[in-house]
Amino acid sequence: MKFFDSHAHLSFDEKSYLEADEVITRAKEKNVNKIINICSDLYALEKGLILKEKYKGIYLASAIPPHSEEKNLELFLESIEKALIEKQIIAIGETGLDYYYDFVDRTTQKKYFIKQLELAKKYDLPVIIHIRDAFDDFFEIVDEYYKNKKLLLHCFTGDKENAKKVLDRNFYISFSGIVTFKNAKNLKEVVKMVPLDKILIETDSPFLAPQNKRGKKNEPSYISETAKELAILKNINIEEVANFSYQNSLSLFNILCS
Repeated sequence: MKFFDSHAHLSFDEKSYLEADEVITRAKEKNVNKIINICSDLYALEKGLILKEKYKGIYLASAIPPHSEEKNLELFLESIEKALIEKQIIAIGETGLDYYYDFVDRTTQKKYFIKQLELAKKYDLPVIIHIRDAFDDFFEIVDEYYKNKKLLLHCFTGDKENAKKVLDRNFYISFSGIVTFKNAKNLKEVVKMVPLDKILIETDSPFLAPQNKRGKKNEPSYISETAKELAILKNINIEEVANFSYQNSLSLFNILCS
Protein backbone atom coordinates (compact mmCIF):
# COMPACT_ATOMS: atom_id res chain seq x y z
CA MET A 1 0.00 0.00 0.00
CA LYS A 2 1.38 3.38 -1.03
CA PHE A 3 0.16 6.95 -0.59
CA PHE A 4 0.22 10.14 -2.63
CA ASP A 5 0.11 13.39 -0.64
CA SER A 6 -1.43 15.79 -3.15
CA HIS A 7 -0.74 18.95 -1.14
CA ALA A 8 2.10 19.75 1.26
CA HIS A 9 4.26 22.80 1.96
CA LEU A 10 7.75 21.35 2.30
CA SER A 11 9.53 24.65 1.61
CA PHE A 12 6.94 26.95 3.16
CA ASP A 13 9.54 28.89 5.16
CA GLU A 14 13.13 28.47 6.33
CA LYS A 15 12.16 26.21 9.24
CA SER A 16 10.10 23.92 6.99
CA TYR A 17 12.88 23.75 4.44
CA LEU A 18 15.53 22.92 7.04
CA GLU A 19 13.31 20.11 8.35
CA ALA A 20 12.38 18.83 4.89
CA ASP A 21 15.01 16.09 4.71
CA GLU A 22 13.73 14.46 7.90
CA VAL A 23 10.09 15.01 6.93
CA ILE A 24 10.58 13.38 3.52
CA THR A 25 12.48 10.47 5.08
CA ARG A 26 9.65 9.81 7.55
CA ALA A 27 7.12 10.04 4.72
CA LYS A 28 8.92 7.41 2.67
CA GLU A 29 9.12 5.15 5.74
CA LYS A 30 5.29 5.35 5.86
CA ASN A 31 4.97 4.53 2.13
CA VAL A 32 4.19 8.09 1.09
CA ASN A 33 6.27 7.94 -2.06
CA LYS A 34 4.84 10.91 -3.96
CA ILE A 35 4.23 14.45 -2.69
CA ILE A 36 3.13 17.63 -4.42
CA ASN A 37 5.11 20.46 -2.83
CA ILE A 38 3.11 23.69 -3.02
CA CYS A 39 5.30 26.75 -3.61
CA SER A 40 3.37 29.92 -2.80
CA ASP A 41 6.13 32.53 -2.88
CA LEU A 42 9.60 33.10 -4.32
CA TYR A 43 11.40 31.50 -1.37
CA ALA A 44 9.25 28.36 -1.44
CA LEU A 45 9.77 27.98 -5.19
CA GLU A 46 13.53 28.50 -4.99
CA LYS A 47 13.93 25.88 -2.23
CA GLY A 48 11.28 23.64 -3.79
CA LEU A 49 13.35 23.34 -6.95
CA ILE A 50 16.27 22.10 -4.83
CA LEU A 51 14.11 19.47 -3.11
CA LYS A 52 12.70 18.31 -6.44
CA GLU A 53 16.19 17.66 -7.78
CA LYS A 54 17.27 15.94 -4.58
CA TYR A 55 14.37 13.51 -4.09
CA LYS A 56 12.51 11.17 -6.38
CA GLY A 57 8.76 11.51 -5.99
CA ILE A 58 8.74 15.19 -5.03
CA TYR A 59 6.80 17.28 -7.55
CA LEU A 60 6.17 21.01 -7.66
CA ALA A 61 3.09 23.17 -8.03
CA SER A 62 3.33 26.93 -7.79
CA ALA A 63 0.99 29.91 -7.89
CA ILE A 64 -0.02 33.09 -6.13
CA PRO A 65 -2.55 32.10 -3.45
CA PRO A 66 -5.49 34.42 -2.74
CA HIS A 67 -4.00 35.38 0.63
CA SER A 68 -0.48 35.94 -0.73
CA GLU A 69 2.01 37.94 1.32
CA GLU A 70 4.53 37.98 -1.53
CA LYS A 71 5.59 41.62 -2.03
CA ASN A 72 6.43 41.36 -5.74
CA LEU A 73 3.64 39.40 -7.36
CA GLU A 74 4.68 40.12 -10.94
CA LEU A 75 8.25 38.97 -10.27
CA PHE A 76 6.87 35.80 -8.69
CA LEU A 77 4.67 35.20 -11.75
CA GLU A 78 7.75 35.59 -13.97
CA SER A 79 9.60 33.03 -11.83
CA ILE A 80 6.68 30.62 -12.09
CA GLU A 81 6.61 30.96 -15.87
CA LYS A 82 10.37 30.41 -16.08
CA ALA A 83 9.94 27.18 -14.11
CA LEU A 84 7.06 26.23 -16.42
CA ILE A 85 9.19 26.76 -19.51
CA GLU A 86 11.85 24.54 -17.94
CA LYS A 87 9.15 21.92 -17.15
CA GLN A 88 9.88 22.01 -13.42
CA ILE A 89 6.23 22.48 -12.40
CA ILE A 90 3.40 19.99 -12.96
CA ALA A 91 0.45 22.10 -11.75
CA ILE A 92 -0.61 25.68 -11.11
CA GLY A 93 -1.53 26.03 -7.48
CA GLU A 94 -2.61 26.86 -5.07
CA THR A 95 -4.66 29.72 -6.46
CA GLY A 96 -8.28 30.73 -6.04
CA LEU A 97 -10.42 32.98 -3.86
CA ASP A 98 -10.66 33.47 -0.10
CA TYR A 99 -13.40 35.78 1.16
CA TYR A 100 -13.28 34.51 4.74
CA TYR A 101 -10.43 36.73 5.86
CA ASP A 102 -10.33 39.21 2.96
CA PHE A 103 -6.63 39.85 3.57
CA VAL A 104 -6.40 40.80 -0.11
CA ASP A 105 -9.17 42.79 -1.77
CA ARG A 106 -11.51 40.70 -3.90
CA THR A 107 -10.80 42.52 -7.17
CA THR A 108 -7.09 41.73 -6.84
CA GLN A 109 -7.85 38.12 -5.92
CA LYS A 110 -9.99 37.69 -9.03
CA LYS A 111 -7.39 39.38 -11.24
CA TYR A 112 -4.59 37.01 -10.27
CA PHE A 113 -6.86 33.98 -10.20
CA ILE A 114 -7.84 34.61 -13.83
CA LYS A 115 -4.22 35.31 -14.80
CA GLN A 116 -3.18 31.95 -13.42
CA LEU A 117 -6.03 30.07 -15.06
CA GLU A 118 -4.81 31.54 -18.34
CA LEU A 119 -1.27 30.42 -17.48
CA ALA A 120 -2.52 26.89 -16.81
CA LYS A 121 -4.29 26.84 -20.18
CA LYS A 122 -1.17 28.11 -21.93
CA TYR A 123 0.91 25.23 -20.55
CA ASP A 124 -1.93 22.69 -20.45
CA LEU A 125 -1.57 22.00 -16.72
CA PRO A 126 -4.08 21.19 -13.97
CA VAL A 127 -4.98 23.80 -11.37
CA ILE A 128 -5.06 23.36 -7.58
CA ILE A 129 -7.73 25.56 -6.00
CA HIS A 130 -7.94 27.24 -2.60
CA ILE A 131 -11.55 28.32 -2.05
CA ARG A 132 -13.24 29.70 1.05
CA ASP A 133 -16.59 31.48 1.26
CA ALA A 134 -16.33 32.32 -2.45
CA PHE A 135 -17.97 29.49 -4.36
CA ASP A 136 -20.34 31.66 -6.43
CA ASP A 137 -17.53 33.78 -7.87
CA PHE A 138 -15.34 30.71 -8.26
CA PHE A 139 -17.89 28.86 -10.39
CA GLU A 140 -18.58 31.97 -12.47
CA ILE A 141 -14.88 32.46 -13.22
CA VAL A 142 -14.01 28.84 -14.03
CA ASP A 143 -17.08 28.49 -16.23
CA GLU A 144 -15.82 31.42 -18.28
CA TYR A 145 -12.06 30.89 -18.21
CA TYR A 146 -11.39 27.23 -17.44
CA LYS A 147 -14.16 25.06 -18.80
CA ASN A 148 -13.55 21.34 -19.41
CA LYS A 149 -10.09 21.40 -17.86
CA LYS A 150 -8.41 19.48 -15.02
CA LEU A 151 -8.93 21.10 -11.66
CA LEU A 152 -8.64 20.08 -7.99
CA LEU A 153 -10.32 21.72 -5.02
CA HIS A 154 -7.80 21.20 -2.26
CA CYS A 155 -8.65 20.78 1.43
CA PHE A 156 -12.36 20.82 0.63
CA THR A 157 -14.58 22.16 3.41
CA GLY A 158 -17.64 23.12 1.39
CA ASP A 159 -21.15 21.70 1.72
CA LYS A 160 -22.87 18.96 -0.27
CA GLU A 161 -24.49 21.45 -2.64
CA ASN A 162 -21.18 22.97 -3.69
CA ALA A 163 -19.53 19.55 -3.82
CA LYS A 164 -22.20 18.50 -6.32
CA LYS A 165 -21.49 21.59 -8.45
CA VAL A 166 -17.79 20.70 -8.39
CA LEU A 167 -18.50 17.12 -9.47
CA ASP A 168 -20.93 18.28 -12.16
CA ARG A 169 -17.96 20.08 -13.73
CA ASN A 170 -15.90 16.87 -13.56
CA PHE A 171 -13.40 18.40 -11.13
CA TYR A 172 -11.58 16.52 -8.36
CA ILE A 173 -11.95 17.01 -4.60
CA SER A 174 -9.18 16.54 -2.03
CA PHE A 175 -9.74 15.86 1.66
CA SER A 176 -7.29 16.71 4.43
CA GLY A 177 -6.95 15.90 8.12
CA ILE A 178 -9.93 18.17 8.79
CA VAL A 179 -12.17 15.21 7.96
CA THR A 180 -10.86 13.44 11.08
CA PHE A 181 -11.98 16.26 13.39
CA LYS A 182 -14.83 15.43 15.74
CA ASN A 183 -16.81 18.51 14.72
CA ALA A 184 -16.49 17.87 10.96
CA LYS A 185 -19.91 16.22 10.71
CA ASN A 186 -20.99 18.05 7.55
CA LEU A 187 -17.70 17.34 5.81
CA LYS A 188 -18.00 13.65 6.66
CA GLU A 189 -21.35 13.64 4.84
CA VAL A 190 -19.69 15.22 1.82
CA VAL A 191 -17.11 12.42 1.77
CA LYS A 192 -19.88 9.86 1.54
CA MET A 193 -21.32 11.44 -1.62
CA VAL A 194 -18.08 11.99 -3.56
CA PRO A 195 -17.25 9.04 -5.84
CA LEU A 196 -13.92 7.34 -5.28
CA ASP A 197 -12.71 8.18 -8.78
CA LYS A 198 -12.86 11.89 -7.90
CA ILE A 199 -11.12 11.78 -4.49
CA LEU A 200 -7.57 12.77 -3.63
CA ILE A 201 -6.05 13.01 -0.16
CA GLU A 202 -3.59 15.50 1.30
CA THR A 203 -2.01 16.70 4.50
CA ASP A 204 -1.70 20.44 3.74
CA SER A 205 1.27 20.09 6.07
CA PRO A 206 2.69 21.67 8.14
CA PHE A 207 -0.90 22.76 8.87
CA LEU A 208 -4.06 20.87 9.89
CA ALA A 209 -2.70 17.84 11.73
CA PRO A 210 -5.31 15.05 12.00
CA GLN A 211 -7.33 14.60 15.19
CA ASN A 212 -4.97 12.14 16.89
CA LYS A 213 -1.96 14.35 16.09
CA ARG A 214 -3.47 17.67 17.20
CA GLY A 215 -0.91 19.95 18.77
CA LYS A 216 1.84 18.54 16.56
CA LYS A 217 3.19 19.97 13.35
CA ASN A 218 1.55 18.10 10.48
CA GLU A 219 3.62 16.22 7.91
CA PRO A 220 3.07 13.84 4.95
CA SER A 221 3.75 10.75 7.07
CA TYR A 222 0.40 11.38 8.79
CA ILE A 223 -1.65 11.04 5.60
CA SER A 224 -2.78 7.52 6.47
CA GLU A 225 -4.97 9.03 9.21
CA THR A 226 -7.05 10.81 6.58
CA ALA A 227 -7.17 7.66 4.46
CA LYS A 228 -8.39 5.65 7.47
CA GLU A 229 -11.22 8.11 8.12
CA LEU A 230 -12.30 8.05 4.48
CA ALA A 231 -12.29 4.25 4.54
CA ILE A 232 -14.60 4.26 7.56
CA LEU A 233 -16.95 6.80 5.97
CA LYS A 234 -17.00 4.92 2.66
CA ASN A 235 -17.29 1.52 4.37
CA ILE A 236 -14.32 0.15 2.44
CA ASN A 237 -10.78 -0.81 3.41
CA ILE A 238 -7.92 1.66 3.59
CA GLU A 239 -6.13 -0.05 0.71
CA GLU A 240 -8.94 0.97 -1.64
CA VAL A 241 -8.76 4.58 -0.50
CA ALA A 242 -4.98 4.61 -0.92
CA ASN A 243 -5.16 3.02 -4.36
CA PHE A 244 -7.96 5.19 -5.76
CA SER A 245 -6.48 8.43 -4.46
CA TYR A 246 -3.04 7.43 -5.74
CA GLN A 247 -4.28 6.60 -9.23
CA ASN A 248 -6.46 9.72 -9.32
CA SER A 249 -3.41 11.82 -8.45
CA LEU A 250 -1.35 10.24 -11.22
CA SER A 251 -4.14 10.95 -13.69
CA LEU A 252 -4.80 14.53 -12.58
CA PHE A 253 -1.14 15.53 -12.55
CA ASN A 254 -0.24 13.60 -15.72
CA ILE A 255 2.41 11.51 -13.98
CA LEU A 256 3.17 8.47 -16.10
CA CYS A 257 5.14 6.42 -13.58
CA SER A 258 3.34 4.12 -11.11
